[in-house]
Amino acid sequence: MQPADFQFIADWLKKRSGLALTEDKIYLLDSRLLPVARNHGCDSVTALIHLIRTTRNEAVLREVTEAMTTNESLFFRDSKPFDYLRQTILPAYKAAGGRNSTRIWSAACSTGQEPYSIAMSLQEEAAKMPGWSYEIVATDLAQKVLDRAREGIFSQFEVQRGLPIQMLIKYFAQLPANMWQIKEPLRAMVSYRMQNLLESFAILGKFDIIFCRNVLIYFDEPTKAQVVDSLANSLLPGGYLALGCSETLMDKTQRFNAVTQCSGLYRLK
Repeated sequence: MQPADFQFIADWLKKRSGLALTEDKIYLLDSRLLPVARNHGCDSVTALIHLIRTTRNEAVLREVTEAMTTNESLFFRDSKPFDYLRQTILPAYKAAGGRNSTRIWSAACSTGQEPYSIAMSLQEEAAKMPGWSYEIVATDLAQKVLDRAREGIFSQFEVQRGLPIQMLIKYFAQLPANMWQIKEPLRAMVSYRMQNLLESFAILGKFDIIFCRNVLIYFDEPTKAQVVDSLANSLLPGGYLALGCSETLMDKTQRFNAVTQCSGLYRLK
């Protein structure tokens, strides 16, 4: 691949999705975009980039973005934020009084494992929170993964990754061919919307808790700061922001305090 071709697609992906693609990640272009190239009659990624340069076809551009930004997801990934939600945040909300609802946003939700893990966590505490209502909003910039998340259908391999067997039996229905589907009441707890984190998401409203995990690592420093500031603006006073366990807000913002009991969890000042 010519340096000019790499720079073209890297610049375009950064503008479109925030993905900061460095030259040591050229292998990702080849592995993720070759199927897209063949789908459009191109025999190489270089030919695909030429097609994009000459036609600026929006459908092709969208496929490229989705292929490059679709990341691995699993149930209850790094379980501590889900445990902290159940064991500390919800009881504190109940004890404080004066409210009976919670809004949670799962940003960059991919194929739905995270928002459904949140929904299962809330359901596990339902008996202790009588009369409490929840709204879970899940967003991603890839329509393909949102469509799949709405269906809530997962393979045997996927449900074995992080999902306790008790929850599988309780919240899933078995389908033919070793597939499993989240039961309808749980699916109904989550509303899915397309949303790019680089664009305004004020329309989503304010949240008590935002999960934006293992996303910032793909952005450069200015983009991280921009997104974190926007996320802070979307939180209610004292709201929580859950990042990946290895992600940090150090030197990016002064608007949060770290929750020392749970790595990657921050609370709006």
